[in-house]
Amino acid sequence: MEACVTLTIRDVRVRTVRLSPEQPVETASGVLRSTPLVLIDLLTEEGVTGRAYLRCYTSVALQPLARLVADLGPLIKGDAAAPAAIEQKLRRHFLLLGPQGLVGMALAGIDMAAWDALAQACGLPLVTLLGGAPRPVPAYASLRSMSPDVAAAEAEAVLALGVAAIKVKVGRGDLDVDLETIRAVRRAVGDDIALMVDYNQSLSVAEAIRRVSVLDGEGLYWIEEPTRSDDYAGHARIAEAARTAVQLGENCWGAHDVAKMIASGASDHVTLDVMKLGGVTGWLRAAALVEPAGLPASSHTFPECSAHLLGVTPTCHWLEYLDHAGPILAEPIRIEDGHAFIPDRPGSGLDWNEDAVRRVLTR
Repeated sequence: MEACVTLTIRDVRVRTVRLSPEQPVETASGVLRSTPLVLIDLLTEEGVTGRAYLRCYTSVALQPLARLVADLGPLIKGDAAAPAAIEQKLRRHFLLLGPQGLVGMALAGIDMAAWDALAQACGLPLVTLLGGAPRPVPAYASLRSMSPDVAAAEAEAVLALGVAAIKVKVGRGDLDVDLETIRAVRRAVGDDIALMVDYNQSLSVAEAIRRVSVLDGEGLYWIEEPTRSDDYAGHARIAEAARTAVQLGENCWGAHDVAKMIASGASDHVTLDVMKLGGVTGWLRAAALVEPAGLPASSHTFPECSAHLLGVTPTCHWLEYLDHAGPILAEPIRIEDGHAFIPDRPGSGLDWNEDAVRRVLTR
């Protein structure tokens, strides 16, 4: 990949929004009733603006994350909008503090915005700049509800998107509660739809092993994050005990965590999260590790950017479709015939619907 132009960073503009989805996201760890996002505009002297957003899950972290991103602006003002050079500079700045948590999220946001700006300046979709081409990417629908009846109705509704796979969250009660939800969704969608479950790290290793011995009889496609995400040894024990595939990776903080996960045999598949991996740059490093391991790679949220990245990921598997930012985007990602469609226009495809943004800005 060759740089088409040189862009100079003029400023970093940061705004915060809090969306209120019609249907909250239920997880074993609690209910997410709002969607707090940090919106990033990387302004350049040449008039090109790179965009990205960060999802911080809890409103408690919204303003601290926004301030951190804003404070990065003066550190890179006047620098070239060159993602690798920006990353090296900012990582040196945070070397003693460490690149995880809010720091890692902030660095990822700057990285994503810089790649978006560069692709726009080159007049290319991000996937093309990275050596691929716009194409449909297989998508699965991630459900918001955990209760059997509501999840079943939601699953039946998303079949209109043409998806061949659906994921439902479990782990809010005992195994019987899990089975009730799983079987309700299965009855609603039939046997031809791949069905995954996500425990969101809610079980002990011993309890996970006990449950997977039963879940192996449910015809599931994968069991995601049954125990604490950084317990690779524990996940390896669960994966060894289960006939069903174990899925892990969305909470890996960069390629080094991905390397540890692979080495431990913790997962049969891998989920890549562009924000936690360190942006586009971090995703590319992680995908390069996943390919020789032969692990099918799916995305975690951020469908707009993830579609481009899956388009150049050798073991591309599924794009997770759970739309968080769509209400404030000029053109939300399009899911049709079970696929996400990468926009054939310059950049990552992000553009704000400013009227919608103004309505949900936090003060």
